[in-house]
Amino acid sequence: MAVSDSAVSASTATGGAVATGGSRGAAAAGSSSLTAKWSVEGEAMCPYRLVLEHVTSRWGVLVLIVLLERPYRFSELRRAIGRVSEKMLTQTLQTLERDGLVNRDAKPVIPPRVDYSLTDLGREAADQVKTLASWTEQRMDAVLEARQAYDELRARQANGEARA
Repeated sequence: MAVSDSAVSASTATGGAVATGGSRGAAAAGSSSLTAKWSVEGEAMCPYRLVLEHVTSRWGVLVLIVLLERPYRFSELRRAIGRVSEKMLTQTLQTLERDGLVNRDAKPVIPPRVDYSLTDLGREAADQVKTLASWTEQRMDAVLEARQAYDELRARQANGEARA
């Protein structure tokens, strides 16, 4: 991708245009260093969107909700979440730790023991995310009905266009 998602989000939020046709956009298309610069600029312009992406990401949501229960060791957390690779869980935990939402407690024992828990800030975020997850579960029937109505309408439109 030539321009990072955070740069696009930040530019859109501030009313700016994302440079895709100009010299900077063309240069960014072939340069990973410029792409990294776009990410840094995007984070500086609109940092709350980046945090929102971290908190509401596929694995971020699940990590936060599971850690509401109690501190977990890495392998316990991975089992509790299910179907997450070690790499993705590690990246998610590091990101949430950087944002101040997760605490990593490495104990100097053999074998090494690392526990993950929520910070006070992380508990606040997790409570909000859990509320959204609960709403989703409670309203899933309405969502499924809306999807079915949408799909039926699109199918009728496609059939009408095919006959015309």
